[in-house]
Amino acid sequence: MHTPNTRSAPPRRRLIVVVAAAVAAIALVAAIALALSQRTANDAAPSPSATTDAFQRPADWSAHRPAVHLTPERDWMNDPQKPFFLDGLWHYYYLYNADYPDGNGTAWYHATSTDLVHWKDEGVAIDKYTNGLGDIWTGTAVVDEKGTAGFGEGAVVAIVTQQVDGVQRQSLFVSRDGGYRFESFDGNPIMDNPGVADWRDPRVFWDDAAGHWVMALAEHDRIGFYTSPNLRDWTYVSDFVTTDLGVLECPDLFPMAVDGDPDDVRWVLVAGANGGAEGMTTGTAYWVGEWDDERFTADGAGHQWLDQGPDYYASVTWDDPRLDEHDRLASRYGIGWMNNWAYAGHFPTEQWHGGSDSIARRITLGTEHGRATLRSSPAPELDSVSGDPERLDDARLGDGDDVDVAVPASGAYRLRLDAASQSGELRVKVLTGDGGFATVGYDFGTRSVFVTRDADAVADTMPEAYREVRTAAVEPVDGRIELDIVVDAASVEVFAGGGRAALTMATFGTTGERGLRLEGVREQVVVTDATLTPLQVAPIERESQRR
Repeated sequence: MHTPNTRSAPPRRRLIVVVAAAVAAIALVAAIALALSQRTANDAAPSPSATTDAFQRPADWSAHRPAVHLTPERDWMNDPQKPFFLDGLWHYYYLYNADYPDGNGTAWYHATSTDLVHWKDEGVAIDKYTNGLGDIWTGTAVVDEKGTAGFGEGAVVAIVTQQVDGVQRQSLFVSRDGGYRFESFDGNPIMDNPGVADWRDPRVFWDDAAGHWVMALAEHDRIGFYTSPNLRDWTYVSDFVTTDLGVLECPDLFPMAVDGDPDDVRWVLVAGANGGAEGMTTGTAYWVGEWDDERFTADGAGHQWLDQGPDYYASVTWDDPRLDEHDRLASRYGIGWMNNWAYAGHFPTEQWHGGSDSIARRITLGTEHGRATLRSSPAPELDSVSGDPERLDDARLGDGDDVDVAVPASGAYRLRLDAASQSGELRVKVLTGDGGFATVGYDFGTRSVFVTRDADAVADTMPEAYREVRTAAVEPVDGRIELDIVVDAASVEVFAGGGRAALTMATFGTTGERGLRLEGVREQVVVTDATLTPLQVAPIERESQRR
């Protein structure tokens, strides 16, 4: 976890309920609604009352405010934190700096959801700079169902990194109200720094087979593993060393069934990593192997990448505790931060900074050429905001041929298609207004999918890394490639070959008209089974709207 040059976060504001006569209440609601609708773009928060058309962007929104991706109302966001499910809600946190760009440090900001698509803003859950150990970095919140930590059964316990004077330590915070507010444990830090510079981002889970807690901790070029009976006292047991991936961050460790087979369960170790030595950018690397309750052993095939686009970092995965064991092993959810430290502070947003989170994804472990490989696709919960798909005509696109496709007013949609060619190239241009565009493509000659935004509305003002083309090798099946593309106001997420490759990319346009264009390059490309599904606007319920 990096922290931007970002003052002390305000305490969580609480809703004040005023009971009045019915007529007065109606008048008050009407006045609030009118005031919200008249806010300027720089002050406005996304509001469900701003429009009566679920597929129409509210008029007072920034051109960059996404329709179906989580963003803060204002200030700065970065690393996502692994959600947990409690009392019918997903509880999710992200790093947040209320003082950006004038003050430093991040807090944990809280959001809840019933479906991982519609979010409710719950305010700051862990304040920064309150216990003398610094601000709050990435970690893990868990429901201590057995009460091992001594705070009672069902207490929510967060283990997080804090840094002060350049020294990183691990601290414990406890919530007695179900994860809405946390207080610092009197015995912090629970893990003092052993004398290393990079020692952060604890990922914690309960190992039922072993009967203890397990922690994966990012330690420069390695992941350290620790165990604990009570979340307070931790014992080092082993590490996993990497090469040529830079400083590791945001580790994760979990079991998955290969192709859903409960008799073939492998373990997956994940870490934020730097792919510069491989011609990539920062992203999420992973290894498949075995875990013996103390040590992770990779299968020897080397690391792979969960997403090969430029903007999928600090990712988290989690399963659904409501499912049976078989289904929990068959698939997981995943979310990443859609940004990149090469240009994180350069995005052209004004209402808030730091980009957004990806959509929730469904992660599975399949087999590719005899190798266990993670696959990604949009989580089925996205269907809750999906309209009726429009069937597009089949097209034969020769070199230079193109077809324009109208897009919904929300600016958010999902395009799915099959393409076939001998050695041609399909380009899907996401038109972002005033002549700018980002491109998703598949090159049948090199058998690779690619994304680029070198021609979008802000490319010329961004660092060079923003303009680089990102690619992923994906073999066609029976001469055809399947593309599943989710577009929002400031992002494109691509899933190719049934999720065998994923590429995530932030991209920015203007207030001009947006659109979509399919183009053929070199030899003829045949496009079939294409549908365009509009996505409804899913406004975040903000605290400012509930005051």
